[in-house]
Amino acid sequence: MFRVDPKQAVLDHVSRQAGADPSRRRLGPEAEAIIASPVEPTLSGAVVVGVAQAIEAVLLAVLGYALYEYSVAVGEPGFYVPVILVATLVANVLFNAARTHRIAAYRTLLGQLSRVLAAWTIVVTLIAVGIFFFKAADLFSRLWLASWFIGGALLLVAYRLALRAMVMRWTEQGRLRRRTAIVGGGKDAEVLIEQIRASSNNDIAMLGLFDDRFDDRSPEQVAGLPKLGKVADLTEFARRTPVDLVIVSMPLSAETRVLQMLSQLWVLPVDIRLSAHMSKLKFTHKAYSYVGDLAVFDMADRPISDWNLVFKWLFDKSVALVALVLLSPIMIATAIAIKLESKGPVFFMQDRHGFNNELIRIYKFRSMRTDMLDYNASKMVTRDDPRVTRVGKFIRKTSIDELPQLFNVLKGELSIVGPRPHALQAKAENKLYYEAVEGYFARHRVKPGMTGWAQINGWRGETDTIDKIMQRVNHDLYYIDHWSVLFDLYIVVMTPIRLFDTTNAY
Repeated sequence: MFRVDPKQAVLDHVSRQAGADPSRRRLGPEAEAIIASPVEPTLSGAVVVGVAQAIEAVLLAVLGYALYEYSVAVGEPGFYVPVILVATLVANVLFNAARTHRIAAYRTLLGQLSRVLAAWTIVVTLIAVGIFFFKAADLFSRLWLASWFIGGALLLVAYRLALRAMVMRWTEQGRLRRRTAIVGGGKDAEVLIEQIRASSNNDIAMLGLFDDRFDDRSPEQVAGLPKLGKVADLTEFARRTPVDLVIVSMPLSAETRVLQMLSQLWVLPVDIRLSAHMSKLKFTHKAYSYVGDLAVFDMADRPISDWNLVFKWLFDKSVALVALVLLSPIMIATAIAIKLESKGPVFFMQDRHGFNNELIRIYKFRSMRTDMLDYNASKMVTRDDPRVTRVGKFIRKTSIDELPQLFNVLKGELSIVGPRPHALQAKAENKLYYEAVEGYFARHRVKPGMTGWAQINGWRGETDTIDKIMQRVNHDLYYIDHWSVLFDLYIVVMTPIRLFDTTNAY
């Protein structure tokens, strides 16, 4: 029931006219049911832990200073403040050494509290010993130290109980669970599933299995999980419902099958892990990463995740807001010029592929005559194109027509920097881009951007040949693999400089 209709390719071509995903596949009823089910937005465990640490440290420091400010008459702030800051830092180090800043630890009660209180006791003891050895008893109040110890202990207990309640609620809602698909089937997959269930601490929500085999070695259900389709179906499945993690149940010796699987799945913005439970080879502890207690090999990582995603979001929003303020006179003048030259709307909207192939509608200043608008971009704009207005020719050369996409950035559909989103029907040498370049959709593992690494390296404007679109894609993939905030900043700084090169911009 998971086999693709022979006419599917023809139907896909027709559906593209309506903006459908060109790689769309028909899925089975079990997969469609999962896709149709509502999904709570997930939270990054790394971000939750980081924020929890920061709040705890701030609370301890504020408590220590408040006790000094309002109840102590001995000593000067110049003595208390450094001690409070150093003690807070040491406390955080000890809390981490005791493994209390982990999602799994937040779910515990007595184990978490006992280790936190033990670490806090060590911190205060170190302060007392330091005061004694440095003969600083006249500079510090013993009442303050005792008050901070007792108050800090009560604060830590209250905070950890509140944190535990919050984490347990998020766990029940599925917001801390990684939605996981299993690749493989049969007895080996059954062993893998049971190991995950025994060790994942409710952090893994297994959705189903994907396997290319359709025989007795791969039944329709394994350990209670349904088989949702072939490995190729997983690409479509992950584009229509959130998937965070793919675990492959194949032996290292099955090199050909593993490579075939990776060639299909590497275009997805997911973590891909190869289970080590079938390997007879034993590696050092550092060679593995872990899903719960299950040892796995890292095959591919989500390009931008956890704190990097937070930094990227802050960069996008701050740059977009500043750019809107600074460029608003240019945008207003452009809108007036468009209205004065030709009748029709100021803005042009077009559907394009965004993150993970989701359809987004981007905004541009209209550069073509209203009666000649090409919403599907079925014909590439060329030099002296009669469809382009005089104002349009200027704003296209200078990329002013792209400025309304700052609103797409504020909406969260685009990034300031990323692979440029291409029109759905854009072609090179009469081939759609995804047909011309293998792995084209790997560009969509991150949000598309207003500018990118390809653009500042001269690959902007017309892409009428396969070589040009390949160069764009290669630069986009390089950007994804080497992303950093400093890399984004460099591209933003270089973009206006590169705009002077209008060789391929029509």
